[in-house]
Amino acid sequence: MRKTGFALGRVPDEALLAGLASGDPEIAVAFVRRFQRMVFGIAIAVVGDPQIAEDIAQQTFERAWRHAQVYDSRRGSVQTWLMTIAHNLAIDAVRARKPAPIAPEDLDALLGVVTDTPEQRVLADESSSRMRAAVATLPREQARALVMAAIYGMTAQQIAEFEQIPLGTAKTRIRTAMGKLRTVLGPERVDHD
Repeated sequence: MRKTGFALGRVPDEALLAGLASGDPEIAVAFVRRFQRMVFGIAIAVVGDPQIAEDIAQQTFERAWRHAQVYDSRRGSVQTWLMTIAHNLAIDAVRARKPAPIAPEDLDALLGVVTDTPEQRVLADESSSRMRAAVATLPREQARALVMAAIYGMTAQQIAEFEQIPLGTAKTRIRTAMGKLRTVLGPERVDHD
């Protein structure tokens, strides 16, 4: 790609960003091509969904275009600035998709009933039925804490607040439930690391 006799591939990042702010379509294409892999890589690493990562990448470049004039090279490189924008947008997307906690009485019903939710489709194979059976043997409080942490992604602090129990109690319930599941299912099924 060439513009007025010089190769855009050799133009410094800061100059490309300044050209992006000017609205030149050729410079905009060069800017996107230079950083698209990095931006998409950050987005996919955080959200894990290619479609959402594409949206985040597009939003990142739109934001860079809109805010190019406020970029300050003393605070970091253009690459670092774009990485920060992409990471923040990806984190926002993850937070927006995070399910809201459900009412305690509804959670009790979910522990004993199999429904056609995304979680149940993931847990539809034979090993998953073993997992559901093992969770069903846990005391109610431990099973609730484990489901809140594993299925709904709640932290021990969030579980403590939701259940109105001390933080240490929430941590103990999760740890004890995991220990019991390890005993019943074996370490290869419970530990995903």
